[in-house]
Amino acid sequence: MESSFTYQFLKPDVALSHFVESIGMFHNQADLPKEVVIIPDGRIDLFFSKSEETPFRIFLMGLETESKQRSIPPNTLTFFVSFKPLAVEYILPCSIAGFLNSAQQLSDDFWGFSADDLNDFDAFYKKATQKLMTLLPAEVDDRKRKLFDLIYATNGEMSVKELSEKAFWSSRQINRYFTQQLGLSLKMFCKILRFRVSLEHVAQGRLSPELNFTDQTHFIKEIKKFSGVVPKELSKNKNDRFVLLSVLKDK
Repeated sequence: MESSFTYQFLKPDVALSHFVESIGMFHNQADLPKEVVIIPDGRIDLFFSKSEETPFRIFLMGLETESKQRSIPPNTLTFFVSFKPLAVEYILPCSIAGFLNSAQQLSDDFWGFSADDLNDFDAFYKKATQKLMTLLPAEVDDRKRKLFDLIYATNGEMSVKELSEKAFWSSRQINRYFTQQLGLSLKMFCKILRFRVSLEHVAQGRLSPELNFTDQTHFIKEIKKFSGVVPKELSKNKNDRFVLLSVLKDK
């Protein structure tokens, strides 16, 4: 049976890769709400959404540090841009530190988008890409670019001390930057990124630690901390409620 909940994720233009992780959409085409569990993934999402219950609106999600049960209303269509942390300083209109685990609604004409832009995902992708290209900074602090390159390349497994040394940026300054821009510490962000990479393993039924967890107990504890359930239950993904896990399994 074809699912009434569909989604799509596209990689951004290579010129945007330091700032944007993906541009995507999800659509609950059913006449009933879709119950989902949102889990931390280290992304900052800009949503453009409409449903039968709610007119067009735009909102910016802060980073998540814990799982949350959410209900997507019937016939909800949402297009979105998923940003990497570097975009907060250079692309987005504000720090997101003030709405950790929450969201901020933006004006309905933000970046010149409207409800009509949700009629065609391909057209939305092109328009979003064109807008983002105009916002690219002329220069980016080399320390920050290096830091995030290292974090992603090592799946969040490199220590704060080593990241600081390799990026030539003091750990104190780094943590101040993370707190002011994102609302959490570098160490917490790295844990979230390691969790997200572990989800790819869980999605394939690999339920033992493959990253730098101390042991199986530590692995289970961290997975449960961020998802709310142990790896075995997470892998079952009953009713496809962990949407991110479904996406990873389909990769």
